[in-house]
Amino acid sequence: DTLADRLAQGPIPVSEALHIARQIADALDAAHEKGIVHRDLKPANIKITPEGTVKVLDFGLAKAIQRAESAPQTAGLSHEGIVVGTPAYMSPEQARGKPVDRRADIWAFGCVLYEMLTGRVAFAAETVTDTLAAVLDREPDWSLLPDKTPPGIQRLLRRCLEKDPKLRLHDMGDAGLD
Repeated sequence: DTLADRLAQGPIPVSEALHIARQIADALDAAHEKGIVHRDLKPANIKITPEGTVKVLDFGLAKAIQRAESAPQTAGLSHEGIVVGTPAYMSPEQARGKPVDRRADIWAFGCVLYEMLTGRVAFAAETVTDTLAAVLDREPDWSLLPDKTPPGIQRLLRRCLEKDPKLRLHDMGDAGLD
């Protein structure tokens, strides 16, 4: 089943959601280490085996990036003005058609984790345009997080869903630390 199938049943208990999230973070970290940005991470692209193993699929929008020792590179990932991906999981820079890097996947990871914990899409709206406006201008409803959500996970979510990519969590490996 996909994570979307599982979410159709409602929110996922915190401990189970964190187990799934850690595996998603590890998969993204491995892709990023190879210079690959997924660019369309969403519950429908995440499979969970009957044994509980998570597999991130559909790298169709992924683009190879050039690795650098310092900051993530953006060259060649998007052409200005072209928007690709699933609106509810797009980072603000992706929604604007700006170049993206691994921090776009970190944003989408935050959206997926929020959805696992709350059972709701972080930036859902009636139309695609309204969804993109929500991504650009609104915050998720943080009050929907379960009371049992550890403070470290709440901080991680806020860092992943930081609208300014310069302030966003920079590396999926850091998510494991949180």
